[in-house]
Amino acid sequence: MKIFDQIAMCLQNLSRRKVRTALTTMGVVIGTCAIVVMISLGVGLQKSQEAMLAQMGDLTKIEIYNYSGGAGGARSIPNLDDSIIKQIAAYDHVDVITPVVQADWGKVNIQCGDYVYQESVYGVYPEALEKLGYELKEGKFPTGKEKDYTILFGEYGPFSFYNPNGKGEWYDPSIDDPPVDISKDTFTISVGKQDGEENTQEPEKHKATVTGLLVGDWNKGYETVYGAFLSIDQLYALYQEYDDFNGISSSSSAAFNPRKINYNHVYVKVTDIKYVDEVETKIKDLGYDTYSMETVRKPMQEQANKMMLILGSLGGISLLVAAMGITNTMIMSIYERTREIGIMKVLGCVVGDIRTVFLMEAGLIGFSGGVIGVILSFIISLVLNVVGGGGLGGMMGGYYYGGAEGASQISVIPIWLVGLALVFSTLIGLVSGFSPANRAVKISALEAIKHE
Repeated sequence: MKIFDQIAMCLQNLSRRKVRTALTTMGVVIGTCAIVVMISLGVGLQKSQEAMLAQMGDLTKIEIYNYSGGAGGARSIPNLDDSIIKQIAAYDHVDVITPVVQADWGKVNIQCGDYVYQESVYGVYPEALEKLGYELKEGKFPTGKEKDYTILFGEYGPFSFYNPNGKGEWYDPSIDDPPVDISKDTFTISVGKQDGEENTQEPEKHKATVTGLLVGDWNKGYETVYGAFLSIDQLYALYQEYDDFNGISSSSSAAFNPRKINYNHVYVKVTDIKYVDEVETKIKDLGYDTYSMETVRKPMQEQANKMMLILGSLGGISLLVAAMGITNTMIMSIYERTREIGIMKVLGCVVGDIRTVFLMEAGLIGFSGGVIGVILSFIISLVLNVVGGGGLGGMMGGYYYGGAEGASQISVIPIWLVGLALVFSTLIGLVSGFSPANRAVKISALEAIKHE
């Protein structure tokens, strides 16, 4: 029997018993819809949690700290230096890495005319800033290949200049204009004088180019708001100049050796959130302290997964009931079509074709019920998000964290859930119809013909 003949027979048989077919299909619809909606609530909770955490910090960023402790608590761990940076950068799934060195107060001075910058200066790998998720308010990111000293200010960095010979004005970004204009004014950078030393010489002032301003984001750090970024190599050069200018020898404890520095703060950006735990574990195995949003996200994800399992199981009960309905329908169909089965066998129909027809009917009931159930699930999900988004959605993250994007969606149906629902509902139909189909092929042709 050709496949098209089997399909035609399948559709004909189902259409002859429209009410029974519709009621059986409705059971699958309810079961599929229950599973999809229940799991979508768990997915919605997970998405809300991730949106909430994203408002608090980058989910793919790992911060490395090197606090070895004091006497009695010291740990034998390697220096967090350039060699370790290269080692971590070679790990799988590491997108970018940069140390973050905050210049000691008074060692680096940025000036614009009579105005002096009074906030912290940070040394980083400039090429890492964009990949770390920092955003530009204006200008461009430095490349690290510039010949002149290159500065990238935090959003309110221009407001952090003051005139030491003036009245010590403080500038309020909400009402004042900044005292310097990064696009027009000329900036210089120099080293400071060591405290307590009487040095009558003035340090050399180097030309500095300001490339732009960052968008201030407290979740990414204070430095994005009021800080100033330099290439770490340029910061090394300034520190060496500071030592030379103030007569500090390389053997002195006050000296800054740019090639043997033990960093205490490093940022690592991972390619995807699913690899954060793997990379963080490798770093911890080296002996360093780390922090990432994974420490918060992982328990929350486990909670969401448990909820999805519970909710999905509740929906699965409905689909199990639907499976029983399909089995009952197919058994009744075989009983009613016993004589028809006998005639098919007498006419030489292959036993496998008879089984295929009944399995196809059961599978079609499952598949069509799955399709309708998925469509109905999308409608219910839409209603839940529209009606309940402002209430439950706010409790799940939007209210407490400033309306995080996606936090108001309490029901989310991803593509994988749609595919899983259709496959599962079809399999339920096939499995439910397997036993009745086998019963059909075992019927004796002679007895079937005699059946009334």
